[in-house]
Amino acid sequence: MALTFAAIALVWAVSAWWMVNRNAAGRTYNTAEAVPPRSVGLVLGCSRKLPDGRTNAFFTHRIQAAAQLYRAGKVSYLLVSGDKHGPAYDEPADMRDSLIRAGVPADRIYRDDAGFSTRESILRARWIYGQTRLTVVSQEFHNQRAIWFARQQGIDAIGFNAAEVTVFGSFGTRVREVLARSDLMLDFAGIRKPARPPGAMQTIPI
Repeated sequence: MALTFAAIALVWAVSAWWMVNRNAAGRTYNTAEAVPPRSVGLVLGCSRKLPDGRTNAFFTHRIQAAAQLYRAGKVSYLLVSGDKHGPAYDEPADMRDSLIRAGVPADRIYRDDAGFSTRESILRARWIYGQTRLTVVSQEFHNQRAIWFARQQGIDAIGFNAAEVTVFGSFGTRVREVLARSDLMLDFAGIRKPARPPGAMQTIPI
């Protein structure tokens, strides 16, 4: 029984990885110049600091990529979506403040404080912020997953790839990515139905 379960889990994970990569093929970009213009860029959140107090390279690279995308005129607004537990932990505020320091005007940044997961960030971008065309900003493997789910929700999504973090420095993140892709397959298989998130609509000019 255990062996059968392990085999099913392996097939499920491999299928999820393949489907996500295949769906996102040709939809991510490594240079800002190559990115087709879109009105809104969705910056996916993560912690600014690691548990040991060091700066999180994933966060730094995403901010650099988002600012670069804005300066290149490839997006007019940035929607920063992440987890806010309170004043002591506020990913969207950290992203906003870092983007302002990088030269992005404050009035071009929208904060989504309830992006507790990539799935929630996409659903809220669609139903709370009314976006059906997005440029997602994160590392490539993360962009691929976000694009796959966004397209399932009727969003024409592309991605701008932030600089990667070394495999040694991101091993835990890579393992979580396998699990996250497997989890999203629940939506694709119809086992879980994505629900419209609660909250009033917020308009981003387009």
